[in-house]
Amino acid sequence: MRTLKEWGLWLLIALAGAAAFGTLALHRGESINAIWLITAAVSCYLIAYRFYSRFIANKVLELNGQRLTPAVRHNDGLDYVPTNKWVLFGHHFAAIAGAGPLVGPVLAAQMGYLPGTLWILVGVMFAGAVQDFIVLFISTRRDGKSLGEIIKAELGPVGGVIASIGILMIMVILLAVLALVVVKALVGSPWGSFTIAATIPLAVFMGVYMRYIRPGKIAEISLIGFVLLMLAIVYGEDVAQSSFASWFTLDGKALAWSLIIYGFIASVLPVWLLLAPRDYLSTFLKIGTIVGLALGIIVVAPDMQMPSVTRFIDGSGPVFAGNLFPFLFITIACGAISGFHSLVSSGTTPKMLENETHARAIGYGAMLMESFVAMMALIAACVLEPGVYFAMNSPAALIGTTPQEAAAAISQWGFVVTPEMLSQMAKDVGEQTILSRTGGAPTLAVGMAHILSQVFGGPGMMAFWYHFAILFEALFILTTIDAGTRVCRFMIQDLLGNFFKPLGNTDSLPANLLATTLAVSGWGYFLYQGVIDPLGGINTLWPLFGIANQMLAGMALILCTTVLIKMKKLRFAWITALPCVWVLTTTLYAGWLKIFSENPKIGFLAHAEKFNQAAASGTVLAPAKTLEQMQQVIFNDYVNSALSALFISVVLAMLFFGVRASLQAMRLPHPSAKETPAQFQHDAS
Repeated sequence: MRTLKEWGLWLLIALAGAAAFGTLALHRGESINAIWLITAAVSCYLIAYRFYSRFIANKVLELNGQRLTPAVRHNDGLDYVPTNKWVLFGHHFAAIAGAGPLVGPVLAAQMGYLPGTLWILVGVMFAGAVQDFIVLFISTRRDGKSLGEIIKAELGPVGGVIASIGILMIMVILLAVLALVVVKALVGSPWGSFTIAATIPLAVFMGVYMRYIRPGKIAEISLIGFVLLMLAIVYGEDVAQSSFASWFTLDGKALAWSLIIYGFIASVLPVWLLLAPRDYLSTFLKIGTIVGLALGIIVVAPDMQMPSVTRFIDGSGPVFAGNLFPFLFITIACGAISGFHSLVSSGTTPKMLENETHARAIGYGAMLMESFVAMMALIAACVLEPGVYFAMNSPAALIGTTPQEAAAAISQWGFVVTPEMLSQMAKDVGEQTILSRTGGAPTLAVGMAHILSQVFGGPGMMAFWYHFAILFEALFILTTIDAGTRVCRFMIQDLLGNFFKPLGNTDSLPANLLATTLAVSGWGYFLYQGVIDPLGGINTLWPLFGIANQMLAGMALILCTTVLIKMKKLRFAWITALPCVWVLTTTLYAGWLKIFSENPKIGFLAHAEKFNQAAASGTVLAPAKTLEQMQQVIFNDYVNSALSALFISVVLAMLFFGVRASLQAMRLPHPSAKETPAQFQHDAS
């Protein structure tokens, strides 16, 4: 009877999902309720986790709960620490869920809600969650080694060194971009700065409480931590209005240095003391806010104001240039598939996994949760009036600097908006203007405030919810910085260990301090340059963020496919090979276009040539204001071109070594994957 009820439940879920997708497909030229998108997403996630991830866990990977994990075998109280399943889920989710699932879908909304929805759902089920899960499994079976070290072992030393250097460069860029988003969100915001600073002593208290005061009392400390976090958020507004506000009102330089120092400390301290409890604490706010937003959407039941598909799929969009294929698939990175996740899945998480069977919930499940975040971000952007959306995300060079100019320009694109609408929206959220607030994060905050204010407080609470959303975004992204820095430290130690073995010892404090210094110096340098020079530094690397991230995903999927073949699982290799082919096709093509496209809005070299010609005639083009800045823009374009070419070369080298290793493994009569010799619980006892 139980089995019959269970299958009946799954049939209902499948029918609900089918009805939602049918409604999405049949709507033409009319608005659709956002609840249909939530129904489609949740149905997909439930079915994918119950059936597809279970198939991968039991049939493909054959997870064994009796096999000792690296955290248990090497428990050192520093990096290798067996961690409660749900605490580790919180840490892993907090570490992987950064700017990508918040910003990418908002930017991609210029093409309509349907392309982004389909890619987020299909991408996460068959690519993103699969990558995270299998990389976590592979690293766990190899003593928690980093992605570069695993590539070296499975694809050969030459391929490993090439991959390690390429991955490290990509990692530095990703961390610097994420840190810059946090800085921009917190500049001049004492409320946000206070609340985020308060999470640090709260996390230390939680770490000590769980380890020494009340070990194993997860529910108890979770409740205490949640209450204290809510108090920090509520009283943060009071602090912002008090005489202490000046202590937390920081400029970009001060915030950059604060992040650099925090990243260093979080990377060196024992993982149980700050990193894991802080990420777990942040997860309450992350998941709570997203669930609250989802419930708000259900209660308000807003219609999607953005069309299902807009005219900008042809590449002429004002938010970002490029056709739907391939640029949609690098704009929405996290939420569908993200290479950065493979670094976390082969960094901190496998060193904290208490039981091998937990890899399914943590690897596959946490990625589904991040995908849900991406769906909420997409919905929040698309329930706004399209005119407001394009006013916020289009550069001033296209729409002007006044509500009148913006309304006139956007109306020519076929979207109705008035100057009064733009002025009123700015007033509602407590800002002087909402024009050209590019980057995606402000648009998401307005969308969230638009929905939540209709449930809690009415129009008068729009400004509160807007600033709460900005705080949420900053905290959301910051947890990726601390975990990412620790992962970067592991990668540097792995690389340095090839030249001087003691530097690769993660138990060595001097080696840890050296590697951490190099890690924070790398991303910190680009972060600081981005803060002090709006034309240089990390801002010039922003166009590479999506490409670099997805190229890293392609490299991870090459490794996963190779390992499955070396495990003599050739009949299952399609599970990673198919998404690998898709990711490599879209990303390599996008990288090629970013270098060689003749459209200056897309191609780095074409853009540099345009500025070269203007500079030769003494003409200054935006965003430059002087001829000296013109030369800086040209230099930045050449740097972007060189980095794109380098990343493409690294990926192609990985593909070559992966195919070679796979062909060699297929000729062998026995499995050749290089796993750490297994130890089981009865052996240890």
